[in-house]
Amino acid sequence: MIDCFENRIGFPITLFLFNRKENNNIIVDDLKEDEKRPIPNPVQTFEEAFEQYPEIMKNISRVGFLKPTPIQSQGWPVVLQGFDLIGIAQTGTGKTLAYLLPGFIHLDHQPISKEERGGPGMLVLTPTRELALQIEAECSKYSYKEIKSICIYGGGDRRSQINVVTKGVDIVIATPGRLHDLQMNNFVNLKSITYLVLDEADRMLDMGFEPQIMKILIDIRSDRQTVMTR
Repeated sequence: MIDCFENRIGFPITLFLFNRKENNNIIVDDLKEDEKRPIPNPVQTFEEAFEQYPEIMKNISRVGFLKPTPIQSQGWPVVLQGFDLIGIAQTGTGKTLAYLLPGFIHLDHQPISKEERGGPGMLVLTPTRELALQIEAECSKYSYKEIKSICIYGGGDRRSQINVVTKGVDIVIATPGRLHDLQMNNFVNLKSITYLVLDEADRMLDMGFEPQIMKILIDIRSDRQTVMTR
């Protein structure tokens, strides 16, 4: 599956995270071909990951989580250090927050201001409208420093989506078909994206979205940070 992702998507993948069903152990491997890099230690508590970010800690405390899930425990230190990540885990294990909270921090730390970027800084591509709406709900629940997001999907009000995205947003959560439509008609600028998430990447490929994904990636800067989940 890893070779399939690398060959068909065409960008470098740095780390691989796998949550095995049989024993719930985490296996982490560096996919860099030459010298292996030290893999960050997993965090045991939310404070270890986000102690310097009181607004995020406040949101975590508000929802009442007790400790990070396995994919969050290993994924957060990896992504917070700027590495690319492939994360594979069962549904309901906290994959969305594994990439979303570091994404907030990534956006806040960019040297170019929101006004100067001229477009969103984070893109989450996902295969279905239902999943896109779920991610948008999580994004809204853990709002951070007035970061604005929009959900773009086929079957939704296209004109309304265009109005919101052209007024300026930080995060675009989208299905590939509708995003490609807005991209081709110059309604959204993807050259400002520095943090890219392909959520359920294998499912998007299985659903035939490869041509749209490839055209979307053409406009996204090559030095972006990338997170891929399955």
